[in-house]
Amino acid sequence: MIEIKLQQAEKRYQELSDRLVHPDSFANSVELQKVAKEHSDLGPLVQKIKEYRKYTREREEARLLLEGSDLGMKSLAQVELPTLEKKLEHAEKELKKLLLPKDPNGDRNAIVEIRAGTGGEEAALFAADLFRMYSRYIEKTGMKAELIDSSPTEIGGFKEIIFMVSGKGSYSKFRFESGTHRVQRVPRTEASGRIHTSAATVAVLPEADEVDVQIKDSDLRIDTFCSSGHGGQSVNTTYSAVRITHLPSGLVVQCQDERSQLKNKAKAMKVLYARLKERADAEAQASLSVTRKSQVGSGDRSEKIRTYNFHQNRVTDHRIGLTLYRLDRVMEGDLDEFIEALALAYQEEQLKEQE
Repeated sequence: MIEIKLQQAEKRYQELSDRLVHPDSFANSVELQKVAKEHSDLGPLVQKIKEYRKYTREREEARLLLEGSDLGMKSLAQVELPTLEKKLEHAEKELKKLLLPKDPNGDRNAIVEIRAGTGGEEAALFAADLFRMYSRYIEKTGMKAELIDSSPTEIGGFKEIIFMVSGKGSYSKFRFESGTHRVQRVPRTEASGRIHTSAATVAVLPEADEVDVQIKDSDLRIDTFCSSGHGGQSVNTTYSAVRITHLPSGLVVQCQDERSQLKNKAKAMKVLYARLKERADAEAQASLSVTRKSQVGSGDRSEKIRTYNFHQNRVTDHRIGLTLYRLDRVMEGDLDEFIEALALAYQEEQLKEQE
């Protein structure tokens, strides 16, 4: 089965290589860009196939030498063969990973929604802490964050905050953050010093647009209102905030971060497109299988995925059983170990399904 896939990949790569140098390709710049991107994406796979073929040939040559009469060559082959077997095994594992279906949303921007859950004001403060944690991580990785909407509380928390993360692979990095994040600590609002448990939910959506989701103007009701919260002197004086209701689905989105009504509408539409795409994708997935559920996580925000215990400086991801005793650094955006471990666990699940 894997050999057929390798041959298909090699054939496709050669077709794309030929198209890139064909004079007709330069007449359509858009098509040329698509061909160049697919060619570039296939490059690492084809390189690994060449490596795999090389080790396969060398192993067969070593086996032939073992069957020969030359004692010196037989001795040399006996030494080399175990090393070649290991190299070939490693190359085959790498190939299987490269052959896994690519997440079509992986390279998209991500829309992240954080909402305070159980725990009142403490949950809102934790939502603000999560936003700060993600902001630090975004800064460290060279991505960019753009605030879309927020509902701040009087003591610095957030009932809800929505922001866009842009940069290559943004969604692939954030996709496993969806779910319920639980915190155990002494709240700022607690005078007796008792440890409380609160929670905030995170939803991560891939950015979508008109190509992914069709929205008719007649399906929208657009209301404007005065902004509240941050925004300076213009707050509560101009109708710059926008609330959009998608009538067929009942989904409601709003944005009041910008002073411009047009900018707020554009940002709100981004969220609406993303939520409608998420709904359509979920329905499509449900129709394919009503029983399968990833061990890494379904992305359902009701699923408890991580616990942050401040008293023990401990953070645990329940999906993969990973516990780190450096919560202070995690809250400063040191999320790489979790994000990489979750991606690896998901990859291993996909490999098991192919067996």
